[in-house]
Order: sequence, then C-alpha cells, then structure tokens
Amino acid sequence: MAPSFEDLVTLQRTADKAHCRVQQLFDDYGRSPVNEWTEYQRTTWRTAWKSWVDDVCGLQEAIKAYTFEQGREIRQVDADVKKAARQPGTAT
Repeated sequence: MAPSFEDLVTLQRTADKAHCRVQQLFDDYGRSPVNEWTEYQRTTWRTAWKSWVDDVCGLQEAIKAYTFEQGREIRQVDADVKKAARQPGTAT
C-alpha cells in the first residue's frame, strides 16, 4: 500500500529538518574544507549528511509509490508535497 499524502508531507518535513541540520553544522564549523575540521566535526557532519540523504531517498521512493497508485505526475506531486510541508498544519 502506498503512503498517504499526509505521510509524504511528514517525510518532506523530516528531510527539510535534516537539511537544516547539515546547513547548521556548516554555519557552526565554517565552510572551510572538511579535511580542516576535527575528527568529531567530520563525523558529526557526515552523520547528519547521511541522515539527510537517507531521508530524501525515502521521500522520493514514497512519492514514486504514491504517484503510481494515484496515477499522477511525479513532478506535480513533488511540488504539492513541498508546498504543503512548508505550510504548517496543512496536508491536502
């Protein structure tokens, strides 16, 4: 069974939060080359980056399943999900 639209919105919000974490680490550690960071910083950033990538991959797989089941275009569903995820309390 494919995920619901509300599930997609939740997955998008999770991916957005993970992306914000990666960006925050860049802001905290500086945008210098990663090899100039401490081992702790590199490990923390790589863990956050992997989490973000995994979240995005899971979201895309869920969107594919949803669009297949609903017979909709993937680009339109992706746009609808992003729009709904950025509007708190909405999932249409």
